[in-house]
Amino acid sequence: MNRPPFEDLSSLSMLELFRVEAENQGAMLTSGLLALEREPTAPQPWDMLMRAAHSLKGAARIVNLQAAVRLAHGLEDCFAAAQQGRLQFGQADVDLLLRTVDMLLNLAKPGSAAGTGNESDHGPEVQPLLDALRNLLGRSELPASANALRPREPDLALARDQAREASSLPVAPPGLEPPERVVRLGAENLNRLLGLAGESLVESRWLRPFAESLQRLKRQQADLTHRLQELRAQLSGANLSVRSEERLNELFQKAGECQQFLAERIQELDVFDRRSAHLSQRLYLEALRTRMRPFGDGTRRFARMARDLARVLGKDVKLEIVGETTQVDRDMLERLEAPLAHLLRNAVDHGCETPEQRLRAGKPTEGAIRLEARHSAGMLLVTVSDDGPGVSLERVREVVVQKNLASPAAARKLTEPELLDFLLLPGFTLRQTVTEISGRGVGLDVVQHMVRSVRGNIRIQNQPGRGLRIQLQLPLTLSVLRALLVEVGDEPYAVPLTQITRALRLPRDRVESLEGRHHFKFGGQPVGLLTAHQLLECTEAKPPTADLPVVILGDRSARYGLIVDRFLGQSELVVQPLDLRLGKIRDISAAALMEDGSPILILDVDDLLRSIEALAANGGMVQATRRALFSTGPARKRVLAVDDSAVVRELQRKLLTGGGYDADVAADGLEAWNALRSGHYDLVITDVDMPRMGGIELATLIKQEPRFESLPVMIVSYLDGDRDRLRGLEAGADYYLTKGSFEDETLLQAVADLIGKPKP
Repeated sequence: MNRPPFEDLSSLSMLELFRVEAENQGAMLTSGLLALEREPTAPQPWDMLMRAAHSLKGAARIVNLQAAVRLAHGLEDCFAAAQQGRLQFGQADVDLLLRTVDMLLNLAKPGSAAGTGNESDHGPEVQPLLDALRNLLGRSELPASANALRPREPDLALARDQAREASSLPVAPPGLEPPERVVRLGAENLNRLLGLAGESLVESRWLRPFAESLQRLKRQQADLTHRLQELRAQLSGANLSVRSEERLNELFQKAGECQQFLAERIQELDVFDRRSAHLSQRLYLEALRTRMRPFGDGTRRFARMARDLARVLGKDVKLEIVGETTQVDRDMLERLEAPLAHLLRNAVDHGCETPEQRLRAGKPTEGAIRLEARHSAGMLLVTVSDDGPGVSLERVREVVVQKNLASPAAARKLTEPELLDFLLLPGFTLRQTVTEISGRGVGLDVVQHMVRSVRGNIRIQNQPGRGLRIQLQLPLTLSVLRALLVEVGDEPYAVPLTQITRALRLPRDRVESLEGRHHFKFGGQPVGLLTAHQLLECTEAKPPTADLPVVILGDRSARYGLIVDRFLGQSELVVQPLDLRLGKIRDISAAALMEDGSPILILDVDDLLRSIEALAANGGMVQATRRALFSTGPARKRVLAVDDSAVVRELQRKLLTGGGYDADVAADGLEAWNALRSGHYDLVITDVDMPRMGGIELATLIKQEPRFESLPVMIVSYLDGDRDRLRGLEAGADYYLTKGSFEDETLLQAVADLIGKPKP
């Protein structure tokens, strides 16, 4: 029941307030006692411990929970004696004090008879603790307070004490007074708010391509004004009537005014675009912060858990938590609690040796476990590491063979990363016997299941003799997804980036066939190939070109290459859950809206992998892949269209595709140059003026590269002057076409002149 600071608690009952108080103060008591045990010679936070116990005592009095009052007062007396130097705590004493804190928390739980005031309801459990605290106080130089550990008779002083403490019972955690009123906000409302903020962020990005299209219009206006200047110069010597000359000058003036007006509006739009994008980003971040909580809110019990477990195992272990202030999505934090508990238990049990073993290994007797959370490259990285012996790879090979997961010969060939992946399998354990703590092979399986459910990754690094490091790579929030956009059957789909091993363009000559199954080598290992059309039941895949767009999914134990029609780029999407009435749609997890407002489905990678394995098991993968990808039909010519206008790019792509060619697009020369180096094309059609790299520079690079020297380049531009045409041809362009003068058939005829007509 970890509640964030300043939450509105005014609607809670007094008993519920007491539970909140017990949780907050119990966490402070536990952390203080653990710090006392770790460093008994360091300055101790006695004031903090006494305040926490005193606050608990006052809150318990208000709800008439006398057993809690006596326990809290006993803690307060013990801390006071220690602060005055009359009492020192040993390890057994800290155990007693921690058990007392646990009892206070148990008394605060629902159903604990809180508020009955009947001592017999708690006597069998509470009285031994009261006796133990009385004995602990008896070791001090001065006797314990006569009122500390036995029931007290009401008196005037007590009434004043209760009244004072009742008036100070905090609505928010003690010592933190909210500067302003706060309200309670339901999780669903918060999710909707964040979703709308995310949509606002996505919508704001639409202005940029619109502004770029207006820049293109501005260039057309400048071209028109230039042509009018040329026309006026040509007619200056002709015998024009005064009226005609006036109309020509008026036309030239109007063109200039239009150009000036358009330039001003573009400037205003550019300013508005920046302000809108900045405001949307701020709105989204503020909405996101309302869902965020410090990482430390979810780790409060871990130090105590590690300490108690180490005591049971006869070990000396210190847990260091780094990044407690790192902000984490509250849903993610809740999901992380159980997996992190498993990892920490494994680290104490498997990762830390006994003091004797550590001495023999030349290590300090105290084992070190580190739990760290940090943000990196738009991801949340949570790492659990220890300084123990690490994992014995030979022991892993032995267990792999024992469980018939691989033959002895195959096991000997397994690399270290492949062996470590076996630790994540259900039921896989290196223990020879099952204990209450471990040995069933459940822990890491639970961790991997959670990581996959949030579209994350898990990495294991082993350092023999020096420890094990397990890192969880998770999205910062579950409401926004970074994805690779692909096209399959003329429809866009999103694949979460965190679940993609690699995206590449695969040359056809790298595809191999074995017993009818098509695959290629990646990292020295065979990766099975199939088309996304098979899984998503789309239209038949297009006949392949020289290079295949492939998305590699899965882990080292089972990897597959999914062939798509083309890559559409990367994007951040606001995840929209599907209507519950649809049920679970196979291979689909959610939906989103792209920047242009069109819908896109988000693929469920885990479901896809299960579908692939089912397809491979019944042999359908073999026939479908052969039929869809390796038909004997002729390959179509492939054209790369380069233009900074999204409208022009899409128009050219549709025109070329309709004309029988395969077409890819690029937004500028630099993107086109990268595409050329990773794929094969028969022709490049490029604009002249583009950001980052223009068409003239692109054509120059192409003609200077030996492997592209025979690749035809067509320049399509609004500029129709002899000087502009000469620039393009000098750069090596094979064809110069003016956009204002061509129709659909003109462009297709020019393409056919350069690379031939498409085959039927």
